[in-house]
Amino acid sequence: MTPTDALPAAAIDSATAHLRDVLAIALEHTPERRALVVFDTRTALARGLVAAYRANLPEATFIDFDTVPPDEVLATFRTLAPQDLVVLVQSTNFRLDGFRLRVELFKLGLKVIEHVHLSRMPGAQGEHYIEALAYDPAYFRGVGHALKTRIDRARRAEVHGGGEVLTFDSPLESAKLNVGDYSAMSNVGGQFPIGEVFTEARDLEAVSGRAQVHVFGDTSYLVNRPESPITLVIEKGRVVGTENVTPAFQEVLDIIRRDEGEVWVRELGFGMNRAFTRERRVDDIGTYERMCGIHLSLGAKHGVYAKPGFKRKDARYHIDVFVVTDAVYLDDERVYADGAWTVAA
Repeated sequence: MTPTDALPAAAIDSATAHLRDVLAIALEHTPERRALVVFDTRTALARGLVAAYRANLPEATFIDFDTVPPDEVLATFRTLAPQDLVVLVQSTNFRLDGFRLRVELFKLGLKVIEHVHLSRMPGAQGEHYIEALAYDPAYFRGVGHALKTRIDRARRAEVHGGGEVLTFDSPLESAKLNVGDYSAMSNVGGQFPIGEVFTEARDLEAVSGRAQVHVFGDTSYLVNRPESPITLVIEKGRVVGTENVTPAFQEVLDIIRRDEGEVWVRELGFGMNRAFTRERRVDDIGTYERMCGIHLSLGAKHGVYAKPGFKRKDARYHIDVFVVTDAVYLDDERVYADGAWTVAA
């Protein structure tokens, strides 16, 4: 985008309204607490979000990352007290030597809202991104906790899509929530937009069947949508074959096999953000990961669930792939139909 590009005024109004709810309901930020917004102005989406935060946080300190020395940014972080708020609005991602931003801010006890890689979502994608910031607590918390309850008690799961079936013939790991409810968590906040419940099979070798991939993350961390879905053939938790594969997807598989020996299927992700669908996409894979449907991860890496035989230093890849999803079953209960989750608290 050129500096003259700008989001429509209506989109900025929407961002202001959505972020007001995020701040008040999800982050439980109050005017008594300090707030710091570190931002850049390189993209229209970044500038639009900053305008929305200025409207919602009139007493906050705003720092343009591109005009202030890194040491000054770090020093400002350290003036804040636990439960104060830091917002990061990043067209790419801010680099501070030896300082892993979100992790280190959490260590200081700060609440964090992180917007990252905004430059990957130009034009109308910025408006999709803003739509995804809408926070409906009844939906995210109600459906999120209902899914977790069913995942945690399930003995097996099935994903049906495009005439194919992928079976998880094993209980699932205790599900993790990213639904804007931090009451049971040590850290408050994270990367936005939100909307996901994720798990994986306790026995990874109990995953088998076929699944059609309609989008995958390529080597540039961008959404890659093949002209027609790619079919994965999965046996004992590993990708053993493909049909209708594209060169870009084959490159991903080849890299994983080169460095890890085989291609494991690990995460089973229940995306909940209704702003993103199979047809309504953004190019940043980390943002699109919240799309309403099922995604899997390819590769041995998963930082949340430790498994015997998987050494952290050897597990290098966690590549998100989004599968055609017509139905999801947890035991005998159908929990997904017609593009939506069908459970309630």
